[in-house]
Amino acid sequence: MIFDLLQYSFVQRALLAGVVLALLYAVLGVFVVVRKMSFWSEGIAHASLAGVAVALITGTQPLLVALVVAVLFAILMTQLEKRTNLSFDTLIGVLFTSFMALGLVIMNQVSGYQAELVSYLFGNILTISYVDLVITIVMTLVVLAYVMKYNKTLTTLSLNKEVSQVQGIRSDLHEQLFAIALAVAVVLGVKLVGIILVSALLIIPPAIAKLTSRSFYGFQMHAVMWSLLIVVVGLLISLLYNQPSGPVIILTGSALFLLTVARNHMK
Repeated sequence: MIFDLLQYSFVQRALLAGVVLALLYAVLGVFVVVRKMSFWSEGIAHASLAGVAVALITGTQPLLVALVVAVLFAILMTQLEKRTNLSFDTLIGVLFTSFMALGLVIMNQVSGYQAELVSYLFGNILTISYVDLVITIVMTLVVLAYVMKYNKTLTTLSLNKEVSQVQGIRSDLHEQLFAIALAVAVVLGVKLVGIILVSALLIIPPAIAKLTSRSFYGFQMHAVMWSLLIVVVGLLISLLYNQPSGPVIILTGSALFLLTVARNHMK
C-alpha cells in the first residue's frame, strides 16, 4: 500500500519536503528549547498569516510573501526588545495577535477564503507545489549553512550569554540572525503542519532528545533522529488512513514523547 502511494509525484514531493524540514527543525529546535523560545516561534507562525493573506489577495506566491513578513516580524521583535522596557512575552503577545488579526481581515476580502485559511492553519503538505519544494530546499540549505558555520557560537550564546560576551562573540548580531533563521524555518513548515501546530514540531523532537541523550552533541544528534522519525512516520500514517498530515505528525510526536517519559520513569 505504501509503495503504491510513493508512485505519485505529490506524495514524493511531500516526503522530500518533510525530510528536509525535519532536519531543519531538529537543528534549530535544540537551540529553541535551550533558549526557551517556544512562544517566539509560535508568534512568528501566527504573524505569517498576514503574509499569506497579502499573497492571496494580490495573486502572488504565498510562501515568499509569508517569508518576507516573518523576517520583518523577527527584526521588529528583536529591535523593540532592545528599545523598550517591555518583556519579550508582552511584545510577542501584542505583535503576533495584531499581525494575525490583520491577516484575517485581509483574507476576508478573498472569495472562498475559508478553504485556504484551514489549509494554512492546519497544514496540507500534499498540496505542496514544485515551486514550494524548491524554495523550501534552497532556504533550508541557507539556514543550515549558517547554523553549521556558527554552531559553536550559537551553542555558547544559548548556554551562557555572559561567556559569549567575554569571548568577544557579537551576541546582538547572532541573536538577530538566529531570529531571522527561525522565522524562515517556521514559515517553511506552515505547509507541513500549519500555522497553529508548527511550533510543536520545533519543540517535541528536541524535548524527546533531551530525555534520551547525555551530552549536547548527543542532544543534537538525537533531535535529528527523532524529528525524522516523527515526520516520516506521521506523514505515512496520514496517507494510509486519509487523515490530515499536520495533526497526525504532531500526535505521532506527542505519543513518542509520552512513551519516552514513561520509559524513563520506569527505570
